[in-house]
Amino acid sequence: MIHKRWFQVIVTAILLSLLVLLLNQIKFFFEPILTYIAAIAVPLIGGGILFYISRPMLQLLEKYRVPRILGILIIFLLYIFIGFLITRFIAPIAQEQFTKLVDNIPDMAEMLSETVTYWQQNQDIIPSEFNSTIDNVVNNLETYLQGAPTVIINVVSQLIGFVFALVLIPFFLFFMLKDGDKLVPFIKQFLNNRAAKSFEKLARSVDYTLNAFILGQMTVSIVVGLLLLIGYMIIGLKYALTLALFAMVMNVIPFVGPFLAVIPALLVGLFQDPILAVWVAVITIIAQQLEGNFVSPNVMGKALSIHPLTIITLILAAGSLAGFLGLLFAIPTYAVLKAIISHFYEEWLERRKTTNPE
Repeated sequence: MIHKRWFQVIVTAILLSLLVLLLNQIKFFFEPILTYIAAIAVPLIGGGILFYISRPMLQLLEKYRVPRILGILIIFLLYIFIGFLITRFIAPIAQEQFTKLVDNIPDMAEMLSETVTYWQQNQDIIPSEFNSTIDNVVNNLETYLQGAPTVIINVVSQLIGFVFALVLIPFFLFFMLKDGDKLVPFIKQFLNNRAAKSFEKLARSVDYTLNAFILGQMTVSIVVGLLLLIGYMIIGLKYALTLALFAMVMNVIPFVGPFLAVIPALLVGLFQDPILAVWVAVITIIAQQLEGNFVSPNVMGKALSIHPLTIITLILAAGSLAGFLGLLFAIPTYAVLKAIISHFYEEWLERRKTTNPE
């Protein structure tokens, strides 16, 4: 049984890789479609994420007989209040820390070069044949660090372009909250009874999958970010808030995110005081253990039930094709496709049992 399970996982991973390669070869065919999708992607995805976050609150308000429009207004006022708190108390500190971090990157690169040079000159235990390798590593790392401000500025400038699309998110969110539950009945009226029941079941499955992933990942990311912030502040790590916010964003990416999140904190700790880098690693391990053993099982459970090997394959393929956005949306896209395929496969099995009873 175990061998069969592993065989299915390996075959799935191979087929997914082949599908990605095929799509990459004919991607020119999808460019007009992708251009249109990209134009509405930010408000649609942003509105969808906020919809799943807001829906439990709206359902709670309706439970206490609050009219839907009034409930939506209350939710919007709550978001405005949260936005005010963030811009008033969190954003100024994060901006100040971020600016200082970017300004200090060249100094950190120079310090790294001087430290390694001094270490090489005063350590006879290093074999001479390793010196060239160490020099290459140091030079590459120094180059990356010196180029980091430019990369960061480019990323920030690209993010500014999203601001115009963000303006549309409240409109998408309003109509999703107002009329979201009318979509399935609207489509069902054009289907026969059997197809209508099948579509309703499929819609519930997809909705459950998206709800589990979005709420689960948001909760996990916030909890991990708070744990790291507390830990960084306890050990006195510089730029604690900025590094914790970065980790919170990176943790949205399954499997790879936590590893990407710890790299800047380790580097900052190493340049501030080498022992802090050790404490950063310890704090990260503790936070990930708490998240993995207590938060994720209770928040997400086994709703997605995706094998780790499949996750790694998806992330590697999506990252190479679509960059950071591919890393973000590879898992939920796969989970939705899996729910759809599983639905039709189960229906096929039921029809087979009905037509060929034993």
